[in-house]
Amino acid sequence: MAYTDNKLHIVFGDVTVGLHGNDFSYIFSGQTGGLESLVIEGREWLYRTPKPTFWRALTDNDRGNKFYLRSGVWMSADLFIYCINMKVKVDGNEIPLPKAPENNRYTGKESAEKVSFTFEYETITSPSALVSVTYEVDAAGTIRVDVHYSGKKGLPELPVFGMRFVMPTKADGYEYEGLSGETYPDRMAGGIPGIYKIEGLPVTKYLVPQDCGVHMDTKWVKIYRSTTLNNADKNNDANVSQRESFGLKFRAAEENFAFSCIPYTAEELENATHHEELPPARRTVVSILGAVRGVGGIDSWGADVEEAYHISGEEDICYSFFIEKVKS
Repeated sequence: MAYTDNKLHIVFGDVTVGLHGNDFSYIFSGQTGGLESLVIEGREWLYRTPKPTFWRALTDNDRGNKFYLRSGVWMSADLFIYCINMKVKVDGNEIPLPKAPENNRYTGKESAEKVSFTFEYETITSPSALVSVTYEVDAAGTIRVDVHYSGKKGLPELPVFGMRFVMPTKADGYEYEGLSGETYPDRMAGGIPGIYKIEGLPVTKYLVPQDCGVHMDTKWVKIYRSTTLNNADKNNDANVSQRESFGLKFRAAEENFAFSCIPYTAEELENATHHEELPPARRTVVSILGAVRGVGGIDSWGADVEEAYHISGEEDICYSFFIEKVKS
């Protein structure tokens, strides 16, 4: 169906809201607690609902200085975060949560210029902390994401803070504008600004699998795939060299972000003591990060990361980015 009035067309379900335009369809869900479906030009980009992420797989230096004993609670928070509230605004006006019988009053012909969704999460830490994630969608299908972690006195230092996006199939690669190579807050001096294209989803061959592939000070990153989980997608059956590539772009808003794009979650890396223990690479895990702890490296036998590169769990963290279609 073609839409010609330059507005978002809204479909109200039961605690879900669908937004549709000329070449996109999005579903936001109160049940799963976030953006449940992101379809652009008929292809799904989400395998799981994106959630806030707090954990990175331990590095050799994290193990050496026993960081996990001080901050291991964030791994549990990463796995089991809970959405406690969902708010919906249509053209700036908050509306009641669209659940039965409230959603029965809609006709299926509603439209708007902008719709926003705010999901509030509570961590299972003690004390608990709140995280709010707001998605604002315009008529062109561009999504602005505003992420706010509310620090709480008594919480330990964070390994990272950001949003994790798990995509249905393994990406062919990615392109980004930022610093060359693998960089961390205390490992940026050797990074050269530029535009870089990475083939595949490389995982750094450290002796023990650990956090890797982080790129600091990034203006944008484009993820490219050529396969889907849709059995009717003829693109899947074509020869690799003949497959059509399609992309999704994450673009910084006010300040640059950090990101990683690898085929594993932090927990999958954490669970492997050797590379052959990692599962087959089937998905794409993109982490768009507002804060990253340094890796240290003064020695691997106990020296902590320098103070400037810690992330306090007691202080607020806010950052924003855009999600948009890669233009042909």
